Amino acid sequence: MEAPLRNRRLVLAAHPRGLPTEDDFRLETAPVPGPGEGQVLLRTLFLSIDPYMRNLMDQAGPGYAPPVPLGGTMPGGTISRVVASRHPGFQSGALVQANAGWQDYALSDGSDLVPVDGLACPSLALGGLGMPGFTAYVGLLDIGQPRAGETVVVAAATGAVGAVAGQLARLHGARVVGIAGGADKCRHAVEVLGFDACIDHRAPDFRTRLAAACADGIDVYFENVGGAVLDAVLPLLNPHARIPLCGFIAHYNQDGPAAGRDRRPALLATLLSKRVRMQGFIILDHYASRFAAFRRDMEPWVGEGRIVLVEDVVDGLEQAPAALAGLLQGRNLGKLVVKVAE
Repeated sequence: MEAPLRNRRLVLAAHPRGLPTEDDFRLETAPVPGPGEGQVLLRTLFLSIDPYMRNLMDQAGPGYAPPVPLGGTMPGGTISRVVASRHPGFQSGALVQANAGWQDYALSDGSDLVPVDGLACPSLALGGLGMPGFTAYVGLLDIGQPRAGETVVVAAATGAVGAVAGQLARLHGARVVGIAGGADKCRHAVEVLGFDACIDHRAPDFRTRLAAACADGIDVYFENVGGAVLDAVLPLLNPHARIPLCGFIAHYNQDGPAAGRDRRPALLATLLSKRVRMQGFIILDHYASRFAAFRRDMEPWVGEGRIVLVEDVVDGLEQAPAALAGLLQGRNLGKLVVKVAE
């Protein structure tokens, strides 16, 4: 007689102080549940690791999703296989994009599932063809609105969002300057992703190099970092520049008030004097109105090689905590996913 299947899940064991560590998570096992009427049982194949997960680990979340309670399973987008179904819309064996979280198995009523059987590489639905790519699309095109010949600067240029945002700007005729951490990442941005230039924010003369690369000023700044990078960008903004704001990863592990000078006066003075439009956005607000157009545009761009998608794949569910910590330290190149099962 076969032993019953067991479900491994990673739960939040403690609220992090600064960068998450292995001790902030706990690996638990439990029997795999059977689907009830109208439900499907999902087997996780790939798990998406994204910066927003760090915010959900705090006692007060970022405002667009509830924080994870202690003992709760860490949330996350997944590519999953339907292994058992009592739902008329999903057959056993189907591949779906789901929100199963950091675990091997999960139940769903089908309301959050999107079929991905047609994709040659299903995990791309977690990256360039999914939420990160969609974030780049809405932020860059709807808010940034780059015009041919303008200069677009993209922070975290080799990450899942920044890499797509920069390529979209190039596709629309803009000159693109990336900002990334390290010479290898900057080389990747230029040689693989097609950026016009990329500046290492760790270089001691970073501000001077950025100014030289943006001799005509900055018309669009895709912001997902904050900190010293934003400080360097502000004086270079042109009048009527646009700043799509989807994150500020430099501050996610900050424990308590920021040290050093207060950056707010410089930011507000620049926004006012240069009539800059800075707009924060949460991508969840745009699925109903823009996701179909995004997939219609993005799939042929990827298929034709006009947009290059790069994945950083880590093996094993148990590696998810270290993968998240590495992401928050900028160690990944491209979209970070955990391969959970074949």
